[in-house]
Amino acid sequence: MSKLKLGALEDDKPIKVTHELPASVHRDLVSYAEILAQETGQPIQDPSKLIAPMLARFMAADRSFRKVRRARQRPTGGGE
Repeated sequence: MSKLKLGALEDDKPIKVTHELPASVHRDLVSYAEILAQETGQPIQDPSKLIAPMLARFMAADRSFRKVRRARQRPTGGGE
């Protein structure tokens, strides 16, 4: 079996976000959850719980995003 990009889910305090998904994306999400459950041995009752770690993984892998984010977080220096 192939190694999926997501692993076991962490238990973290959630922030509620409501968003509609296209039916095809939801079907893929359900399939992904089924495969991940088989690989990790951890049942996934709610496939929507995968959305946050998927987004986090996507943003962590986006080099341009990381570069701009680091630049914005850097102190401008200069001082007085």
